[in-house]
Amino acid sequence: MLIRIPRGWEIKESQVTPEAVFLNRRALVAGALAAGSGIAAPAFAQAKDEDPSAGLYPLKRNEAFQVDRPLTDEATASTYNNFYEFGSHKQIWRAAQKLPIRPWTVRIDGLVEKPFEIAIDDLLKRMPLEERHYRFRCVEAWSMTVPWGGFPMKALVELARPLSAAKYVAMDTFHNPEIASGQKASWYPWPYREGVTIEEAANELTFLVTGVYGKPARKQYGAPLRLALPWKYGFKSVKSIVRFEFTDKRPVSFWEKLQPAEYGFWANVNPQVSHPRWSQATEEVIGTGKRVPTLLFNGYGEFVAKLYDGIKGEKLFV
Repeated sequence: MLIRIPRGWEIKESQVTPEAVFLNRRALVAGALAAGSGIAAPAFAQAKDEDPSAGLYPLKRNEAFQVDRPLTDEATASTYNNFYEFGSHKQIWRAAQKLPIRPWTVRIDGLVEKPFEIAIDDLLKRMPLEERHYRFRCVEAWSMTVPWGGFPMKALVELARPLSAAKYVAMDTFHNPEIASGQKASWYPWPYREGVTIEEAANELTFLVTGVYGKPARKQYGAPLRLALPWKYGFKSVKSIVRFEFTDKRPVSFWEKLQPAEYGFWANVNPQVSHPRWSQATEEVIGTGKRVPTLLFNGYGEFVAKLYDGIKGEKLFV
């Protein structure tokens, strides 16, 4: 007999809002917000035919990945974003619409059997697409809950066929200052780069995002391909990825180059380890006006804490 032990971040099926009810409520709230605040609906309700992958959505939800908080309203999540390529303020969604997402090619190279490039739509055809609901925690001490669509990064690692010498995966975003004005800021080390260990990349929670809220990801989310690491601070979730490099050397990431004392390689969530300039003990749940206690590893510790056993002398939480 199969005995299923509930995971710490799951909720009972009876507590989950039916999808039809949620979608209807989302549409009503989105319309009210757009009408009452001046937020333009196209930020989150663009025509589906703008993206050739639109026919793939909505994706089947993976029921193993549920959360104990309501999903953040789409109107809020789509207009409160960090995307430094287009500026340092939160309302960058308008500027991000300049990003051309087709054609889009992803390069996989470094310590792999055979480096190659693949168009994003060809990559989607080869990946096991699904929807997952994850908590998202920003290093700035705010959080959301998001229905990501995409595929486990483990599937991409298997496609890449890395050599045994590969210990890390570095990821680079696009670099095009002509359309991304933030990249004209010479004090930033463009292009945006992030990295994870091979073990982190293969973890069941590590997710490569292609969609959100039941449709292709909008440009402000980091379309057409971004990373989601729910147990780490959000700056680790690199957006608009164009390259995966498998390497034996630990990557130095974008923010780590700028300020290693504040933004380290590991960046795992821990309420007891403050950022040098603010506490991480609580977080503001965006769209609710509430603050809640921060959870160790953002509540996913039972699935990822083992990745860091035996690591000595490293700042795992900043």
